[in-house]
Amino acid sequence: MTYNFMFFFNNVLLGIGLAMDAFSVSLANGLNEPKMRKSKMFFIALTFAVFQAIMPLIGWVCVHTVVEHFKSFEKYIPWIALVLLCYIGGSMLIDGIKHKDESNSDSVKKLGFIALMVQGVATSIDALSVGFTIASYDFLMALVSALIIAVTTFVICTCGILIGKRFGTRLSTKATIFGGVILILIGIEIFITGIL
Repeated sequence: MTYNFMFFFNNVLLGIGLAMDAFSVSLANGLNEPKMRKSKMFFIALTFAVFQAIMPLIGWVCVHTVVEHFKSFEKYIPWIALVLLCYIGGSMLIDGIKHKDESNSDSVKKLGFIALMVQGVATSIDALSVGFTIASYDFLMALVSALIIAVTTFVICTCGILIGKRFGTRLSTKATIFGGVILILIGIEIFITGIL
């Protein structure tokens, strides 16, 4: 394998494909917290980017070391994503229903560090399988691939948060309910795709 145009192009496309779940969750986060600070937006997008970069590298290591164990673990990936996203989405949904009569958008529960880490794992766990896709790369190429995926994810997630914030300001507390529903639907979509 060489560092040519197709290498970079294919990895950008791979990054776009992998970032779609993270984009949707970023959108939900922006909807839920329309007054989010720029530093928090940066941290959320960076978190998703880091997870999307680490998971393919872990997959690459697994392919080159413990292939049989990784293949047996792979069937649990859709279940883990479903449980994590339904838990976070359900919490947002319940919180939104509790506060749906309140007009003050400051009452919306803000995204915490632990919830963000759970979102990062849930949206990137399917990227473990990318380790098989990049198995023919040496470690340096796999690392470059992961960095391309990370940059692509960062840009896409930042856009997701900005779009969510714009609409979240208009929707106020209804955005929490909508964001929760989005997360649950993403969990179901990952589950169905993974099972089929």
